[in-house]
Amino acid sequence: MNVFNCNGKPLDLSVPAVMGILNITPDSFFDGGMFLSLDDQLKQVERMLGEGAAIIDIGAVSTRPGAGEVCQTGELERLLPSITAIRHNFPSAIISVDTFRPLIARAAVDQGADMINDIYGGRFDAGMTETVASLKVPYIIMHMKGDPWNMQDNPSYSDVIAEVCYFFEKQIAEARSKGIQDIIADPGFGFGKTIEHNYRLLAGLESLQSLDVPVMVGLSRKSMIYKVLGINPGNALTGTSVLQTIALMKGACLLRVHDVKEAAEAVKLLETVKQYSNEK
Repeated sequence: MNVFNCNGKPLDLSVPAVMGILNITPDSFFDGGMFLSLDDQLKQVERMLGEGAAIIDIGAVSTRPGAGEVCQTGELERLLPSITAIRHNFPSAIISVDTFRPLIARAAVDQGADMINDIYGGRFDAGMTETVASLKVPYIIMHMKGDPWNMQDNPSYSDVIAEVCYFFEKQIAEARSKGIQDIIADPGFGFGKTIEHNYRLLAGLESLQSLDVPVMVGLSRKSMIYKVLGINPGNALTGTSVLQTIALMKGACLLRVHDVKEAAEAVKLLETVKQYSNEK
């Protein structure tokens, strides 16, 4: 069963769900600087929940190529007031925190967060898996070659799908050995991958079903869309919806998005198609 325990709140991924992105950073690639005040953050959370988000994913550090590094203290200073305000105003919301630091993960869950989304998948700090296990919250493991500051410096793979699958087999086994029960795999589109790598990975996304964990995709407004179409991130919503629909058809259970309404509509329409397909 794909029902996860998020601090007592059930997350049912038997039907694909939507995770709304809340970047509280000044320099994220698409929405940097838009949600710096608590008032703006709460309005955005209310909007995303109303449009169908099952999870709110808060990021206090930009991981786009070339973004400035943020120290642990700086990440906490941005993050904790946001978690406190969201938990107070939306007590039933499932809050995810996008962090790769064990201390931040523990402080976030202590403050009211319900799951951890780690772009390093446990590689940044060996203590991360033990920390998440002790917190008893779901853990999103993402694949990334290198780190955000060098990941796009000529990444290479002999077989991107095989290497990503091998990474997950290793990291999931490590997480399981520490006692983490609820795990989600994110192949990390745009993280240490060329446009060709990204499309090869999307084309073969069903291969990740062998991992026997739900798969999350983060395709929202990324360069693999806007560079191919010759546009900018602000005009990449249609392309995002197209690729998210393909990902859903190939087995993705969770969409991490800037635009919740459109993603939720894609899920609903695809589930309706499945309903009629099952009647044959």
